Amino acid sequence: MNKTFHSLGLAAGVLALPFSPAVLADLVGDSHASLNLRNFYFNNDFRDRPGSAGQSKTEEWAQGFMLNFASGYTEGTLGVGLDAIGLLGLTLDSGGGRHRGSSMIPDDGDGAASEWSRLGLTPKLKFSKTEARYGTLLPKLPVLTYNDGRLLPQTFEGGQVTSGEIDGLTLTAGRLEHATGRGSSDRTGLAVSGGTRESNQFLFAGGDYKLGQDLLAQYYFANLEDYYDQHFLGLTHSLPIAEGQSFKTELRYFRTTSDGANATAAGRAAGFRVGGFTEDGTGEIDNHTWSAAFTYSIKGHALMAGYQVVSDGSNFVQPNQGSLPGKGAGGASIYLHTDRMLASFNRAGERTGFAQYSYDFAATGIPGLKASVMYLKGEDIESLSGAGKSEWERDIGLDYVIQDGALRGLGVAWRNGALHSDIDPNQEQNRLILSYSLPLF
Repeated sequence: MNKTFHSLGLAAGVLALPFSPAVLADLVGDSHASLNLRNFYFNNDFRDRPGSAGQSKTEEWAQGFMLNFASGYTEGTLGVGLDAIGLLGLTLDSGGGRHRGSSMIPDDGDGAASEWSRLGLTPKLKFSKTEARYGTLLPKLPVLTYNDGRLLPQTFEGGQVTSGEIDGLTLTAGRLEHATGRGSSDRTGLAVSGGTRESNQFLFAGGDYKLGQDLLAQYYFANLEDYYDQHFLGLTHSLPIAEGQSFKTELRYFRTTSDGANATAAGRAAGFRVGGFTEDGTGEIDNHTWSAAFTYSIKGHALMAGYQVVSDGSNFVQPNQGSLPGKGAGGASIYLHTDRMLASFNRAGERTGFAQYSYDFAATGIPGLKASVMYLKGEDIESLSGAGKSEWERDIGLDYVIQDGALRGLGVAWRNGALHSDIDPNQEQNRLILSYSLPLF
């Protein structure tokens, strides 16, 4: 058990760093820590792969622990602080042909690892309304979003500066060097889906500008060295109609082009290429993607509908380390409305219509209970096996957080997704998740 709790013990040790009493008082005064527990059952039925055609099912159960510590800042013009995160996963049930890759639990020889862990430290500085952080990061930006779809979250390593010196404008910039997959303890360099060579530099910069209370404009630029340059434009508008009633509009546009090695035949041959269909089969990144989504909300009801177009030069890309050989770094998110349980609908040429209905039962006197159903249909896909392919996905979600009593704060979530695709195996997936956050101080 000493090995099992190694990461949590190291993270907790951050609290005892040998600061001077005055500095320690400043740091601890605004500090807080919590232990987040997540129990995760994962079942994926690959309906196109029965018997000898390949593994037809993944079924695993695991327990996760995430210790979060965030310090305050020292007094003075330049404040100094330190954050820490300790992650530990324990396998409760797997094996017998039910483990597949590192989707949730890392590989350990011929099967699933019994445990895995990691520790991240993030020193931070604050001047006025500007904060600089370097270490383990969980970015949530239009050009990069960490994945939290399994037991433990994906993490990144690097530096980030966020500034709010101008009212209504938030500026963000940074440089990332490594990532650690959601089902791994080992860090890797960065890549795109289909790329087998690592890049160790992801640069990004952008701003979020609030024009009044209801309109948000965004621009971001990102460069994954030797893979791509990406520009993002976003516009979000919320229109209050009446009490408990609103209409939200979200517009997103991405322009992505090749960079460095991906722009040369030699570089692509060496592994700096994107997977899937590309024009002339070169593996070069060249993509426009735009989407529009509209959400009408009235009391507990919310109905969203939208449409997305991916150009046919290549798949839409953002950092994805799943193709790096032997790394167990799979599991990445992309900033698209269509990035769902089983598919992302980001293939070259794909046109996707989508709709979601959700309901918050607090409107009927049952706070903490929420439900949703979503359907997506992608068509006109360009693939290596031909054009005109299609796919559809249906997702159901049900969440409940206990509001009172001894179990207050305990969350129960069920996710069910079904995918029918001309390219990927048809499959149905179920996830059952129990979560609880325990404040430590």
